[in-house]
Amino acid sequence: MSPNFQEAVQKLVEDRAPTAVNAIYSSQGIKLIDRGVKVDPRLYERLLRHQLAAPLEDALQAQDSINGKALRGAAERLIERRPLLAYLLQHAGQQAQLLDALEAIPLPVPVAFQLSVARDVHPALFQYSVCTSIVAGWLVLRPGMVRYDVIMPMAAGLLQDLGMMHIDPVLLQPKGEITSEQRRQLYSHPLVSALLLERHHEYPRELIRAVREHHELLDGSGYPAHLAGDKVSPWGRVVSLAQVMSALLRPGRGLSALRLSLLLRTNRHQFDPALGDRVLNALRGMANENVPASATELASLEPVASPVAQLIAIDRLLAAWPAALARDAAATPARVQGMAAIGQQCDQMRRLLADVGASGDQLLMLGDDKDPDLMSELSLITQEMGWQLRTLSRNASRRWAPAVGEELPALLSAWLDEVDGCLAGLA
Repeated sequence: MSPNFQEAVQKLVEDRAPTAVNAIYSSQGIKLIDRGVKVDPRLYERLLRHQLAAPLEDALQAQDSINGKALRGAAERLIERRPLLAYLLQHAGQQAQLLDALEAIPLPVPVAFQLSVARDVHPALFQYSVCTSIVAGWLVLRPGMVRYDVIMPMAAGLLQDLGMMHIDPVLLQPKGEITSEQRRQLYSHPLVSALLLERHHEYPRELIRAVREHHELLDGSGYPAHLAGDKVSPWGRVVSLAQVMSALLRPGRGLSALRLSLLLRTNRHQFDPALGDRVLNALRGMANENVPASATELASLEPVASPVAQLIAIDRLLAAWPAALARDAAATPARVQGMAAIGQQCDQMRRLLADVGASGDQLLMLGDDKDPDLMSELSLITQEMGWQLRTLSRNASRRWAPAVGEELPALLSAWLDEVDGCLAGLA
């Protein structure tokens, strides 16, 4: 049990003592407690002092443990609070079918226990996981599909972030700067999630692979393996898009439909085109039906100061990427390949800015046009492209991978400093 998950279980034990579903033995074969014993805080601390024959979390069951019915109830409550999700499900007439599939996801006792810890100790993570599962099902569901082919991608969506409970809990907070060590843990959490599931025969290899790939992107800019194109599995593509959609649908994120539309229009190179088109077609249908944004959503929009100037600056920085880094004869092949990939991603982002009418040249043609609706959309584009540029700059440093005590090349360091300066005013 990792120290961070151990701390989370400690909080659960203090609130509602779990029960041992199996007898617990030390590594020397000594029985420490019998099956059926409630593990209170004092007993839990005692167990932690022993080297155990099997992971402690494999032997515990939470009170009101997560099961299919509990998942269904959580999903129903979540849908009620997320209007865009409710629209997507009800418009397609798929809500009941997807809730049935969610209820049928296999949950071995250790997996159910970890979901129970998430529900009771990290409720936002649990709700995000349930939402990702529902969205994954919506993305794959087609008439006449075999039920297994719906349930398993939904299971991957539900379980993709189990590893987040085993890394620094600071990373579960929505905002805040993180250290390089915390970022390393963040990049590794898909691998941790996959390892936690590999022990259970209920889950096929395709599901484990999708969990491992849930942060991979088709242009190779994702993590942990920088997979690109066909190297990302079909279910991996589904969960990759589903988890991003779930993040946009969470409470407090205003104008979810517009944000989601912009995300897909400005990231066409990162997500499966057919899946992206499915979402965009649904959003166009929503717009045609004149489904209005709520007053709460409109009030939550935080406009960017001078979005036109910000976007022009972002476009200029993308154009100024130091392409010479990919031709550095002294660099290792891995660094040359990494810098070439970053250059390609800069070019793709510039094309996407042009596609949504937000390239530097297009924006200069606006003149003094300050139409409020236009400024609102440009603010959202600025936030999205600023986030992409910040991610790209971090990836550039990571792909160069400086050794301990080694400095980044002057060209790369200067470009990264310019990016930091440009994005300093963005949330």
